[in-house]
Amino acid sequence: MPKMKSKGAVKKRFRISKKGKALCSHPGRGHLHALYNGKTRRNLRRRIVLNTTWSNLIRRMVKP
Repeated sequence: MPKMKSKGAVKKRFRISKKGKALCSHPGRGHLHALYNGKTRRNLRRRIVLNTTWSNLIRRMVKP
């Protein structure tokens, strides 16, 4: 049986932390930032930590 391929789209959008949690960035960061105030823009720079269920799924897709 051949090896499982890792999902390239998932590798591009998610990152696995050292403790095994899945991290992703906030949506809506492409353009039109003048509509947001400074607090919102600052919070959009932070990563989102996904819950355990999603982290397990993402980890399996990134490293088969």
